[in-house]
Amino acid sequence: MHTHDSTEQPPSPEAFWEERYRSRDRVWSGRPNPVLVDTVADVEPGTVLDLGCGEGGDAVWLASKGWRVTSVDISGTAIARTLDNAKAAGVGDRVRGERHDLAETFPDGAFDLISAQFLQSPLEFPRELVLRRAAHALNPGGLLLIVDHGAAPPWSDHKDHYFPSATEVHEGLDLDPDEWRAERVGSAERDATGPDGQTGVLIDNVIAIRRRGD
Repeated sequence: MHTHDSTEQPPSPEAFWEERYRSRDRVWSGRPNPVLVDTVADVEPGTVLDLGCGEGGDAVWLASKGWRVTSVDISGTAIARTLDNAKAAGVGDRVRGERHDLAETFPDGAFDLISAQFLQSPLEFPRELVLRRAAHALNPGGLLLIVDHGAAPPWSDHKDHYFPSATEVHEGLDLDPDEWRAERVGSAERDATGPDGQTGVLIDNVIAIRRRGD
């Protein structure tokens, strides 16, 4: 008779996310995140770091606008799908992929835009540390755009889950205001459709931080 070992270790973050991606042919819609689109649609393209790129919906859109994209995810499957989707969209030459467990390693270089769209995990994850490191990886004048879930979806079973406010997220980064300027700290609403066709309004936290120029 097999008995459960109560000391059994939970899966590693890499194994967790690999299983999530490998379990389905497609996890995400493929559409770019709307706050990202609204924020940078008219910005002159440069270099961008896409943290937690998923299957590349944001990366492909950014590359189509002329950005040179470094796509980062902990899942090798996610990176492969991002690169495949970029190639299929004709922008493969402007998208490169790097696999990182951001709790351990971070991409080299400096960037004009760093996008952290829903960079949240059900596993232990040093998120504030990662986002603070991202702020330090901006070029002078560069923008860090963070978008988080501000509340549970109307159809969620987890309405009692605590979601930090945009102000709390910003303050948790503890960035020197002489070097970084908060351009936006607040919330945005958008219409969305749930997994079973439910419709409702989602609340996103939006934190946009500009690194001051030299």
